[in-house]
Amino acid sequence: MDYRTERDSMGEILVPSKAYWGAQTQRSLENFTRSAEKMPMPIIHALAIVKKASAITNAKSSRLDQKRKDIIITVCDEILSGKLDSHFPLTVWQTGSGTQTNMNVNEVIANRGNEIAGGKLLHPNDHVNMSQSSNDTFPAAMNISAVTEITGHLFPALDEGITVLHRLMNENMNVIKTGRTHLQDAVPITFGQEISAWLEMITQGKESITQAMTTLYPLALGGTAVGTGLNAPKGFAEESANEIATLTGLPFVTSHNKFHALTSKASFAYVHGAIKSLAADMMKIANDIRWLSSGPRCGLGEIFIPENEPGSSIMPGKVNPTQCEALTMAAVQVMGNDSAIGFASSQGNFQLNVFMPVIAYNFLQSVNILAEVFTFFARKCLDGIRPNTEKMSGNLSKSLMLVTALNPHTGYDKAALIAKNAHEKNITLKESAISLGILTAEEYDRYINPQDMV
Repeated sequence: MDYRTERDSMGEILVPSKAYWGAQTQRSLENFTRSAEKMPMPIIHALAIVKKASAITNAKSSRLDQKRKDIIITVCDEILSGKLDSHFPLTVWQTGSGTQTNMNVNEVIANRGNEIAGGKLLHPNDHVNMSQSSNDTFPAAMNISAVTEITGHLFPALDEGITVLHRLMNENMNVIKTGRTHLQDAVPITFGQEISAWLEMITQGKESITQAMTTLYPLALGGTAVGTGLNAPKGFAEESANEIATLTGLPFVTSHNKFHALTSKASFAYVHGAIKSLAADMMKIANDIRWLSSGPRCGLGEIFIPENEPGSSIMPGKVNPTQCEALTMAAVQVMGNDSAIGFASSQGNFQLNVFMPVIAYNFLQSVNILAEVFTFFARKCLDGIRPNTEKMSGNLSKSLMLVTALNPHTGYDKAALIAKNAHEKNITLKESAISLGILTAEEYDRYINPQDMV
């Protein structure tokens, strides 16, 4: 491999000749693990938005000339297009402020910009990082990436699932089946009503995230190193936030307290808490579906789910609820991420939280795995669910909890006696009520009608 010599405040270092990064990025590569956990690309793209907005703002105040501004914008657009993704190789396990990643972006913009300009026009610190510090750019990028990934990735996945669940609910609103509580038979319910709970879980989950996400709109940018805004001109914070809002189409604003914005990451714990709650409901839905589809002959077998692939390497013909299993595993991962984010957000010391990369990594992983796995779950499982009406009807006819409808007519104690006698003698509720002399056949048929119980 060919190398070139780069310099920073610590001296010279060799950098791969084709790499756009510079000395500080190379030092990070040599001083930290090259693990599989790379800094997420949404963070890199969000930093490109920060650099673009900062260049525009600095040019407006005449701190940055037009030519440098235009070249910075050109390279930022290349980063946002994904063209330069391979030039951001750093691990999550670096400095807790994300400084090396901020400098990675600064160096790539400067070196690629100089290549475009045909000379040494841009300096990574003096021009690309003008009016900024890693301590305010990285948290701003965290907020931007979190909101853009939620709105651009997770919410469309939820909307697709909501559409499917609406259809399933309406199609099955008149399909009566046995309800269950404590994994025991309960009074009747329609399959559509059961699905309506799933629909409400996803709908309310999205609403909770939307509400919590408002805490991510205030940006730290303009606070520079410790929140005082040293080296940033007056108005930079407000104007750069306005530019970011324009570039993203999202309602970002400047934080009214930069000291808080730099050191507190409670907003990430709060928003991720809503994401964790959604994951918990997704797990409940997936577990319901694999219980209801269990069998096909020795389980509940009340619904049919799509048969997507063979389920066993030894048992021919076996088909498993694999989409349910994938979603529940994703939910478990999100719950684990929530613990990491909660603990990391508690680690702000004085004017800075130095657990930011791990917060960003886990947060974005949660958003992306839920979005991706739930999309496939909606398409490969939910969309193909069909009720096994014969099994539902058979189970309903055997349910002893239909006796609940007799309470107003016989009283609780006699109704309980009818159910207990039917269970012990393995006879129907009707046969039990008649044999005990509590009801006539005509009275039983008049009082027990599952249609009237839902």
